[in-house]
Amino acid sequence: MRPRLAAIVTEYRENSHADVIVGKFLDGCKTPDGEFRPRVEIASLYLDQTPPTDLGREMAERHQVPLFPTIEGALTLGGEALAVDGVLLIGEHGHYPYNEMGQHLYPRRRFFEETARVIRKAGRPVPVFNDKHLAWAWADAKWMYDTARELKIPFLAGSSVPVTWRKPEVEIPHGAVVTEALAVSYGGTEAYGFHGLEGLQCMAERRKGGETGVQSVQFLAGDAVWEAAEQERWSWSLLRAALSRSERPEVAGASVAEIRAKTKEPEAFLIEYRDGLKGSVILLHGLADEFLFAGRLADQAKPVSTLFWLQDKPFSHFARLCQAIEKMVLTGKPPCPVERTLLTTGILDRAMQSRFHKGEKLLTPELDFRYQVG
Repeated sequence: MRPRLAAIVTEYRENSHADVIVGKFLDGCKTPDGEFRPRVEIASLYLDQTPPTDLGREMAERHQVPLFPTIEGALTLGGEALAVDGVLLIGEHGHYPYNEMGQHLYPRRRFFEETARVIRKAGRPVPVFNDKHLAWAWADAKWMYDTARELKIPFLAGSSVPVTWRKPEVEIPHGAVVTEALAVSYGGTEAYGFHGLEGLQCMAERRKGGETGVQSVQFLAGDAVWEAAEQERWSWSLLRAALSRSERPEVAGASVAEIRAKTKEPEAFLIEYRDGLKGSVILLHGLADEFLFAGRLADQAKPVSTLFWLQDKPFSHFARLCQAIEKMVLTGKPPCPVERTLLTTGILDRAMQSRFHKGEKLLTPELDFRYQVG
């Protein structure tokens, strides 16, 4: 018998995150590397919302996966005790409100809280995957992280960007001295800015000394983004190095003047790390529709740069994410640190607060923590 997973999702419609993750565990997927044939199976499904375009009920019937009206039911398979070997929490998409800061109030903490309650009662931790950032609020994310540690839950979270293909396939060498790092993203600010942060962080965390935490975060928009470059708070040369990896010639070769002219409402997250690293995510709405990275290493004249390549349909980069989830379920060990996503969640929350407060630079004492990658 293959290990069994409970899938807890906000909504399951075509091209939703439930579709591109749960669907690949149900149907498998062809990828540029070959075929993804899952070694785990979906044993149950909970749908928080079922819009007119719902695909979840059809997929459940086709694959004979039982639907449950509660998260507890999905984890216990309708019984009284935990009956699955892992849990997928996919709190992305669906009709949920926004707060005054523009944060989408997905029920990720609720999903995790109800899952943790069943695990606590069972006294048996099982691996849990949380799609994208841990929660819209730092306090919720930190509670989830602390609870997972308390219950010894193998915990994986985050974006498909760090695990997708890179063009070229480059990595920051372990222990390299990195002086500045920049990622390119595009909108929406919260939903896609997060992917930019994960691309930035999966590279920056490999620097000498490992991750040391973040000292401050600031959001900028419009002309303030270009002014910050003139003040050398982020680097035009790094931005052009990142854009040079674009698959679109008009982007790869864009001059500074063309970047400024073609970008509609630029946005930026400026990040000061505690060890002095300068980080930034530049959202180039209207110009770029890719996720790119460039970093400056102390011992190299030219920046390290790459494209995080995402496939259009069938979105097989999500198969790479499914393989990471599968590895955790089979081994009991997350293949990358959940602290990465804890940190990017905190940065994103502060960036959205800074955005609400018209670009105020915010100190981040809560992000004073360290971690190392293997």
